[in-house]
Amino acid sequence: MLHVRTRSAEETKQVAEAIEPVLQSGDVILLSGDLGAGKTVFTQGLALALGVSERVTSPTFTLAASYEGRIKLHHLDVYRLENLAEVVDLDLPGLLDDDAIVCIEWGEVVMPEIPREFLKLNIQLGHPEDIPDARVLEFEFIGPMWMQREGAIASRCAAWIEKD
Repeated sequence: MLHVRTRSAEETKQVAEAIEPVLQSGDVILLSGDLGAGKTVFTQGLALALGVSERVTSPTFTLAASYEGRIKLHHLDVYRLENLAEVVDLDLPGLLDDDAIVCIEWGEVVMPEIPREFLKLNIQLGHPEDIPDARVLEFEFIGPMWMQREGAIASRCAAWIEKD
């Protein structure tokens, strides 16, 4: 597990931009954290690094948005889904088979439907309290493919790695 600390929304975007070269089409990133923690901000930084020209917003009410960039990006927010059966309406399997990077906010509800290998990113409000936009990004590498990339991601995030 890798812990990264950012001091602003801009730095959270920079972390996403920094790891973009390590990502590949077909990758799934499961984003978790409280409301307002920075899940969409992270996705905005990733979209910027991928060359997406459209404005990226949280797809809370549309559930899914797709963006064209160097690699296609699907951004899902499944907060409003109450059960796994609703995933059929979302066409999650189709989005996962689309040679895109898929970022899923609140993805715990759809975990049975995502690939066995994924990057789990938990974003928490950080400390100290005198930095209101501080965040801690906790990267969890699920599966051998992601574990092999842990070092590359850590290297690209070296400026933000939380030191004890």
